[in-house]
Amino acid sequence: MTRAQDIVLPIAGQDTAHFDCVFPTCGGVCCKNGRPPVEEAENARIEQNLAKILPHMTEKARARVERDGFRTERKKEGLRALAVTDGWCVFHNEGCVLHKVGALEGDRWKYKPWRCIAFPLERTTDGAWHVRQWGVEGEAWDLFCLNPDESPKKATTTLTAELAFVRELDDGKEAWRFLTPADQPTPRPSMQAR
Repeated sequence: MTRAQDIVLPIAGQDTAHFDCVFPTCGGVCCKNGRPPVEEAENARIEQNLAKILPHMTEKARARVERDGFRTERKKEGLRALAVTDGWCVFHNEGCVLHKVGALEGDRWKYKPWRCIAFPLERTTDGAWHVRQWGVEGEAWDLFCLNPDESPKKATTTLTAELAFVRELDDGKEAWRFLTPADQPTPRPSMQAR
């Protein structure tokens, strides 16, 4: 079994940061007003699968998405962000709908934006990773889970999946997430299912 402390990846503050995800106890507060930016390939993947995602959404969120789409004109990092309804991400319904639909298909992160998967890990403007904490790198989000005094657990012991994911992201093993359907390589005829 891989342990977070065994994953070699330079992360600022990893030795001093504390973090403990208590979902579902918290109700998924990281999905409240979070508005993560969405890569064009992530947008295309969600758009292509919207018919199977919509039934899992709240009624208000579904109506908003059907009327105006699931992204806003608001931009972060030069990318359009996910929309919110009643202060929550449109894909929040007792947890992440994108996560749930992906899990039903055998890959819980298949449709989820990479920034949501990596949370609370975040890239700095110079490309380095850090654990989001109050007072670090100008962190303005006041989520209780980002308060290092809230948990005695070190981030290196609680973020195994997230650390493994960002490692694969940096190693290029998650490059498919950034390929739109038009960018996907066409399988050679010998490789196509017969």
